[in-house]
Amino acid sequence: MAKKKAETRGKTIAENRKARYNFAIEDTFEAGLMLVGTEVKALRSGKANIAESYVSHENAELWLINCHIPEYVQANRFNHEPRRPRKLLMSRRDIDRLSQSIARDGMTLVPLKLYFNERGIAKLQIALAKGKKVHDKRETEKRRDWNREKARLLRDRG
Repeated sequence: MAKKKAETRGKTIAENRKARYNFAIEDTFEAGLMLVGTEVKALRSGKANIAESYVSHENAELWLINCHIPEYVQANRFNHEPRRPRKLLMSRRDIDRLSQSIARDGMTLVPLKLYFNERGIAKLQIALAKGKKVHDKRETEKRRDWNREKARLLRDRG
């Protein structure tokens, strides 16, 4: 059992790759998750999805909405609901700062990565971000394509 736990430490479970394409990331934060036992077991198997999820600020608390953690197969009737809202654990000062940025600047909180830290605790990396317009997305794509082409040309030349 100890060997398996050591393998999952520092391991990325799920990543939201579209977030960096759809949003301009301003700042990132690390938050803990309030999970039940079967959710932790299901996360250790590495099958979670945060692609369509978002972070909501309600009643001075942060909630992870629409994150899919599949049911743990070995737990029969004591299983969890796969898409239930999960409370995020952060310091009061950080939550207040984030809520002010959301209200004042029209920014949004986007989950970037779900992972186990070095102590084996499930953490969520969230970002304070602003939505990109269509022309910004095209500009990002052009820049990425040009960098790829430039690297290819430099590699071919020697």
